[in-house]
Order: sequence, then structure tokens, then C-alpha cells
Amino acid sequence: MGQVGFRQFLKPVQPTVRLQQKVGYTEVVPETGLEPFIYCYWQLKSEFRLPAPFFYRVIPDGCVDIFFNVNDAQDCRIMGFSTIPIEFMLPYSFHYAGIRFLPGAFPLLFDLDVSSLTDRDEGLDIVIPMAAKQLRDLVEGQTNLAKIKLLLDQYFLRKVAAADGIMDKRLYNAMMIILREHGALNLKSEIDIGISSRQLRRLFEFYVGTSPKMFSKVIRFQYFFQLLPSAEGQGYNKIFLDAGYYDQPHFNKDFKKFFGLTPTEALRA
Repeated sequence: MGQVGFRQFLKPVQPTVRLQQKVGYTEVVPETGLEPFIYCYWQLKSEFRLPAPFFYRVIPDGCVDIFFNVNDAQDCRIMGFSTIPIEFMLPYSFHYAGIRFLPGAFPLLFDLDVSSLTDRDEGLDIVIPMAAKQLRDLVEGQTNLAKIKLLLDQYFLRKVAAADGIMDKRLYNAMMIILREHGALNLKSEIDIGISSRQLRRLFEFYVGTSPKMFSKVIRFQYFFQLLPSAEGQGYNKIFLDAGYYDQPHFNKDFKKFFGLTPTEALRA
């Protein structure tokens, strides 16, 4: 399936967990056969009981995530495509693990319109009850990420084998154009895939959870973070131009919308 190409251009970034917070964040890649569908499995874990609740900010990255409480597998949720930052208040001690699906992959595996999940996190048992039970049974009692990865690999390989697993070529081509250009493009003139803008929007809403325009904005925002490590010490003034923003006001507006802070506030944190 063609989505494997998405990984070349999309590297979903989330805010770094600072070491002094004594919280660890880890990502591991899935088995090769799942790479067209799943970007990574991830773990967010407190190293010991914290002195206060922990606030974890999740920013838009173009993906859909399933995540669960390792200490209580009944607590299993799904988070759709985001256009806004979402902050979770976690307890003094916690251990979460999750599955981050590449854009468009989740509906291929579960035959579900993800537009209803945009900017929401919901109990997985409400959205896909059977899968929720299967995943809960699978991970219950497991605390080691390597073991969790192995079990999830086996589960999703079976899902891939049972699913159609073929994305509409027109949607795939449109998404690849956006990803190759890192979201910095004129949609009307640069995406010509043989269908109307209304038809393309319907495909995006079903498979991605948003419009092509909003998907492009999120991809451009994410590309800024991909460029950031290689430009450390330069400030963000040059980086936002390299990421495809035309001027600082547009960059500041998008950044504040997607991160919830100004660039100066976020990069200082």
C-alpha cells in the first residue's frame, strides 16, 4: 500500500518532555508490514510519583491515536485529527501507551469515518466496541513496551490481512503532494487529481478528519518543528520562512492556534 511513502515526509512531533520533570517519552516503530499504517507505538511514563499532577500538551500532528492506561487497561481512548492543542492533566503517577496511525490509515483498518472524532478524544468502547475489548484483553497486565509492541504488531498484522487496505488513489496522490511540499502550496493550482474540490474534501473528511486546507496547515506547522533541531541557536525567524510561511504574522497566528502559546513562549518553555 502506498502510504509507506508518507513516512518519508511526515515525522509527527510532540512537545519535548523536559528531563527535570522526571517523565519519560519513548517511541518505537512497528513491524515492517505495518509501516504503511502505523507511524509508531509510544509510551509516556512518570519515573516515580510526582509532587503535583502533570500537564501534558498534545499538538496537532495530522494523525489519529489510540491510547490506553497501562495501569488500567479499561481506560482506553481514541483521539482524532486535531486542529487545536489539547492538554491532559495526568495524576501524580502514570503510565500510558499508544498507537499513532499515519493519516488516512485508521479508516482503512476499521472502516470508520473519522470526521466525527476531529478535535475530540473519546472512549474507544464507544467508537469501536469490539476493537476496544480486543485491545484491552491484549494489553491488560502488560507493562513492558517491547512486549506491548509485539502484541500490538500481531494484532494489527491480522487487521491488515483482513482489511481492504487500499487507499483511494486520488486521495493518496493529493496527500503526497501536500506532504512533499510540506503543506506550503496553493491547493487550487497545485492539486489536480481529476476530481472536484468538493469530492476531494469529502475524501479528506472521511479518511483524515479534516479539509485539505487544514491538513496542509497542520503539515506546514509540523514541518517547522522538523527543521527546529538543525537550526538551534538561530531563533525561529529564519526557520518559519524555510517552513513555507510567507511572513511572521501568519506564522505567529498559526503557531498560537496549534500550540496554544506564542512561538517565543513555547520555545522558551
